[in-house]
Amino acid sequence: MKVPLQITFRNVAQSDLIESYVRERAESLDKFADWIIGCRVVIESPHRRHRQGQIFHVRVEVAVPGEDINIHRDPAAKHAHEDVFVAIRDAFAAARRRLQDAARRRRGDVKRHVVPTGTPSRR
Repeated sequence: MKVPLQITFRNVAQSDLIESYVRERAESLDKFADWIIGCRVVIESPHRRHRQGQIFHVRVEVAVPGEDINIHRDPAAKHAHEDVFVAIRDAFAAARRRLQDAARRRRGDVKRHVVPTGTPSRR
């Protein structure tokens, strides 16, 4: 990455363990796509009051030449995101898939839809 990784914590206590896990995941992404310009990660827990567990939201913003890839989901239905490490893993997995799509577009490997020609048949 040309720009250093930015990690932001909102309503979550900053932890060296979480930060090192995010850096490890970002480094893996950088090895996969060396054309990444920068990466920003936001880890937040938007709800202070909860009945069951605290659900974490993880946003990953990856800057690549020509576009920005933003991963943000509302995991309210997924109780797996009560663990911050699972939420981080899922967000970076989605970012990797989106980077794979961007790499296909860069190479020109994207399928083109065939436009139907002629008139529709009458019955």
